[in-house]
Amino acid sequence: ISGNSGTLAPGWVQWMTAGSGVVHSEMPSDEMLEKGGRSEGFQLWVNLPKKEKMVAPRYQDTPPEKIPVVTTDDGQVTVKVIAGESLGQRAVIETRTPMMYLDIRLQPGASFVQPIPSAYGGFAYVWRGKGFLGPNRKEAEMGQVATLGEGDSFRLSASPTEAMHVLLIAGVPIKEPVSHYGPFVMNTQEEIQQAIIDYQAGRLGQIEGADERYAKTDAAKKTQKTSGRWQKDQSDL
Repeated sequence: ISGNSGTLAPGWVQWMTAGSGVVHSEMPSDEMLEKGGRSEGFQLWVNLPKKEKMVAPRYQDTPPEKIPVVTTDDGQVTVKVIAGESLGQRAVIETRTPMMYLDIRLQPGASFVQPIPSAYGGFAYVWRGKGFLGPNRKEAEMGQVATLGEGDSFRLSASPTEAMHVLLIAGVPIKEPVSHYGPFVMNTQEEIQQAIIDYQAGRLGQIEGADERYAKTDAAKKTQKTSGRWQKDQSDL
């Protein structure tokens, strides 16, 4: 994957397996550097089991037209299947461990039950709107997280007066020691030290022009803050 680059547009998913090591950077587009604006997205880190920590790095850049989207028969619930399976539709993205990553939108008053293997652990994050989560119908609103309990399914219900947008993410627990430092996630401190040595020695690769790009980004942020555009973009969030 050496030398790869791409532009993530609305609705895209980039699934990256760092594996034995890859240097990457997400930077704003030239248009955003020039004109300002805001972007919204989610970055989720999924741990790899020890036996797969050193697999070859891999990118799965997936445009929205390739991501399965399914709707319930009544048209009240739509599920974007990023990983795993829902409503009989499997994701096109391949994962190293069994898991699901579902982007679920419920119309006002709608309910949805997602089957989840009983061995999975996970959580639901309310991205927009409000409603009720779990069998006990716990109230939840934008910005709140609910962890999954025991059972083989999870119920979501939108408020009668407001739609709800939820990310439902779950997978098989690895149950291994975790040691991390900065961007490095391994099983022991010794492995972390080796990863740092490999990075400093350039064994994980390098991005040409990265320093120049970082400098342009910092300069653009300063210009936007001086003009007042930065505060406006933040207030729109």
